Amino acid sequence: MTVSLDDLPLRDDLRGLRPYGAPQAPLPVALNVNENTHPVPEQVASDILDDIAVALRDVNRYPDREFTELREAFAGYLGHDLTAANIWAGNGSNEVLQHILQAFAGPGRTVFGFAPTYSMYPLLTQGTGAFWIAGTRHPDYELTVDEAVAQVREHDPDVILLCAPNNPTGTPLRLDVIEAVYEAARGIVIVDEAYQEFAPKDSPSALTLLQGRPRLAVSRTMSKAFAFAGARVGYLAADPAFIDALRLVRLPYHLSALTQAAAVAALRNAPIMLAMVDEIVAQRDRISATLEALGYTPHPSWSNFVLFGGVADPAATWRALYDKGVLIRDVGIPNHLRVTAGTEAETTAFLDALASIGSAS
Repeated sequence: MTVSLDDLPLRDDLRGLRPYGAPQAPLPVALNVNENTHPVPEQVASDILDDIAVALRDVNRYPDREFTELREAFAGYLGHDLTAANIWAGNGSNEVLQHILQAFAGPGRTVFGFAPTYSMYPLLTQGTGAFWIAGTRHPDYELTVDEAVAQVREHDPDVILLCAPNNPTGTPLRLDVIEAVYEAARGIVIVDEAYQEFAPKDSPSALTLLQGRPRLAVSRTMSKAFAFAGARVGYLAADPAFIDALRLVRLPYHLSALTQAAAVAALRNAPIMLAMVDEIVAQRDRISATLEALGYTPHPSWSNFVLFGGVADPAATWRALYDKGVLIRDVGIPNHLRVTAGTEAETTAFLDALASIGSAS
């Protein structure tokens, strides 16, 4: 007998939901999930393999539950006078965010974000039994202090998720907005800086706001700038008391010894790993300029992708590009599509394919 999901005693609040997932297809040019499409440099890969080989000798034992060496490495990378006591990590930033919601949200509590924003936020919220509240942005996706504060006071959420720069729009978020939201909120405020390394080098991070704000956390990932998406390593910085709260909900030994070894080695090679960021930013800006020349409307982006409007039929344009071997993302915003900035060759393939199917109308 075949059983469907509807036949199982699923939680009522999960019925009808769809799991997260971007289309996966074996196309020559995949620019749909904001990966860093540059491979890990050979010399760094060799260094990482050496460290993994050492870790394998003790893989019969449980790993360091507190992943102390890795936390120290993240603190050193982030700077801002942070120590290991300020750092947490998980299997991708999504697990780090899940830990936060397990500790501070849950049944009977609310989680708030300014839509459109990262599509995993509502799913993580619902998965932990909390209720998602979607705020609003300007048509250009910006946020002003007054409007952000008004919405926070109206909804009075237990947790606020601020994506900076924002996904899927690439929009930067000013520090004065973050400060004002924190002051207006009674609960936890998370600044998700997954794409911070692609922002202008002189743009300040929300890490500068941590001192004296124990309800504030700043999350990052190694998936983007570090080209480490397959390794699944995310992390955050916050007050040590905040970190203690996350220990209450994490699974025992949640970061494998091999993951810890790989991440420490990658961080040791941070200057080499991050050298590709400038090239990605150059391709991002090239995409924006060419899209504008083709009659589309690219939105300003501080990330490794570009959201562009002026697409008369997103589904048809997406399919036409797919048929030419190029995979980008329809994020569900009317008349918009999103493309990741890849290598120079991948960017050229996308732009040539888009130009060949006609300009925006």
